[in-house]
Amino acid sequence: LKNAERYVTPELKDFEQRVTTAEARAQAREKQLFDELCEAAADCAQAIIETGASIADIDALAALAAKAHARGWARPTITAEPVLSITAGRHPVLDEALDTRFVPNDCALGTPAADQATDEDQPAPPLALITGPNMAGKSTYIRQVALIALLAHAGSFVPAEAATIGVADRLFTRVGADDALHRGQSTFMVEMTETANILHHATPASIVILDEIGRGTSTLDGLSLAWAITEHLSSENLAPRTLFATHYHELTDLDQQRPGRIANRHVAVREWPAGAPDAEIVFLHRILPGRADQSYGVHVARLAGVPTPVITRAREVLGSLSVEQDGTPHIPAPEPPKTPTPQTAQPQAQPQAQLGLFSTTEYLPHPALDALREIKLESLSPLDAFDTLRSLQKALDQAPKQTPAQPAPTDATPAPKHPSAAANGPNTPGT
Repeated sequence: LKNAERYVTPELKDFEQRVTTAEARAQAREKQLFDELCEAAADCAQAIIETGASIADIDALAALAAKAHARGWARPTITAEPVLSITAGRHPVLDEALDTRFVPNDCALGTPAADQATDEDQPAPPLALITGPNMAGKSTYIRQVALIALLAHAGSFVPAEAATIGVADRLFTRVGADDALHRGQSTFMVEMTETANILHHATPASIVILDEIGRGTSTLDGLSLAWAITEHLSSENLAPRTLFATHYHELTDLDQQRPGRIANRHVAVREWPAGAPDAEIVFLHRILPGRADQSYGVHVARLAGVPTPVITRAREVLGSLSVEQDGTPHIPAPEPPKTPTPQTAQPQAQPQAQLGLFSTTEYLPHPALDALREIKLESLSPLDAFDTLRSLQKALDQAPKQTPAQPAPTDATPAPKHPSAAANGPNTPGT
């Protein structure tokens, strides 16, 4: 088109302008329509919000009503009294997943409401300690109680035959095992942080569920913390409605120390055949009064597929580490036999009863201890003291079932009271 002029007419020029500006005009028109729509909606904003809230309420209540009708839920009684009474309660999720296989359980915490109490009603302790085997349903039980209380506070029917639930200001939970390594907190630190929050903010109107407090540290540290936490939550000036699932069977002694404040509950199991070393454990999933005798952790490990030699050795170690339960001392299992040599052959000591976990005065008798206890230091000369010490050392070195060497016949060193008792060796519990 060099040295030429483009042909154009007014009609073509108008058409060109409309084509090149079509997109911009379309966007402007869309914005105008959108602004008009927003202005119209703003005029009806309050009505829209109220309508949406009403629809949401109807939807939620209709869903709860449909579920209650389909699963046979019951209408709870809400009271201002600090009570939590549930008859044949069920877990709302597992009940539907397991259908008829789910085992319902009762729960009673706190005093019955005044208008619900009868002459047969007995005040229930505010705290229940739940012991029992692994995999038996302790965690499911405490969670289902918390969920039933939550549903009742939301205005729903609950999965139970009957329920009387006092209004709670808060529902505290300490369950599971998790860490916060990004914040420099271990699993046990997270556990203690959550527990501290409960202890600081719980009130007599609260509901608390605890699952295995103290398991993230050493046995004695964890037991001590669990013991102190249980005492604090059951104190008269606090006492929230509490379910505490634990494997620390020593805590079950607290129901005797605090009658009316703490109750023992356990998950029922049966052994088949009863008393057999390789008996199968049947979990009944029933929460009953009283304490459990053991946790069956080794049995659960066998169900998980842990090799048989490991299970066998674990049972041997468990027998040697058992502490005193229900006032009956357990006898440690003997160590595996060793081939004696002429230089090291020693008669094997008899197994001794293990000392109680909390006892500070318990000891096993020993002739050397008896002799040491009767020494009169004020009348003992330095030479007699040396002879007496040497005699006591010989008594400790004597083989079992042999009479230990006697101290020198002086007034300062009487003969042992039990001369026939054998020394157990320098590394036995008796010394």
